Amino acid sequence: MAASAERTLTQRDLNRALLARQLLLERTKTPIPRVLERMGGLQAQYAPSMYIGLWSRMEGLERDDLTRALERRTVVQGTLLRATIHLVSARDYWPFTIAIKQTRRDWWLRVASGGLSAEEVAAAASTLRDALADGPLRRKEIEDLLGKPLAGAVGLWLPLVRVPPSGTWERRRADLYAAAADWLEPAEGTRAEGLELLVRRYLGGFGPAPASDVANWAGLPVGSLAPALERLSLRRFRDEGGKELLDLPRAPLPDPDTPAPVRFLPTWDATLLVHARRAGILPEEHRPKVFSTKTPHSVGTFLVDGAVA
Repeated sequence: MAASAERTLTQRDLNRALLARQLLLERTKTPIPRVLERMGGLQAQYAPSMYIGLWSRMEGLERDDLTRALERRTVVQGTLLRATIHLVSARDYWPFTIAIKQTRRDWWLRVASGGLSAEEVAAAASTLRDALADGPLRRKEIEDLLGKPLAGAVGLWLPLVRVPPSGTWERRRADLYAAAADWLEPAEGTRAEGLELLVRRYLGGFGPAPASDVANWAGLPVGSLAPALERLSLRRFRDEGGKELLDLPRAPLPDPDTPAPVRFLPTWDATLLVHARRAGILPEEHRPKVFSTKTPHSVGTFLVDGAVA
């Protein structure tokens, strides 16, 4: 990591940097898997949001393009960052999974196990692995096989992906599961490599950012990222409050006066979440309206000059 901080970045600087990296200043013709890698993936709790989020960022995207990418397995949906459903490239799925799985297991055993042991879940994972050898299963079928408590935890021991036709525009509930090792190429890589990729993906899609925001996005303790942050050659900046910001070398930092076109952001777009608050895309007076406790999900928003209007 670089030894000293560079210049101070204003909120306007950070706003335009995030918009550029999220492809909200200029749409791209890049293939869907590479777009997802540039963005750091897409939240996918509500399937249509994936389609709309990509449409806001890609030139000439047709609705069926994403469905075909899911069917061709070049992109995949899985429970990943912050234990939420994300759409990522097939290439990123295993590094992300390997990076976060032990932390997720440890948290579950400490907080949410309900008396179940690691050995019990591992045995359930073996049972499910055998059952999935015959093809994908629906959530209800997995619950019938294992019981609800184990069905809710088994994905921590057996990586599962949500496969089409579920989780698409036409069939929005993503409740059809396959073993990731069957659906994709076999797992490879180390946790250290996965953590480095997580850092690169976050900074590439949302940077410059403090280490705490990288950890918030990934759903990991900030200390677990420290070795990766040290190994990577990162630039350092300061925000207007003096907080250190980390960034990838040569990542775009547009002129703060760069015009920002009107863009529509769907439910759960990650640019509006707390880990990206520093960029001022969602003015704080609007946050309770976009993320209301009275609704189960956020609302779609328009950006005007780079901020929710």
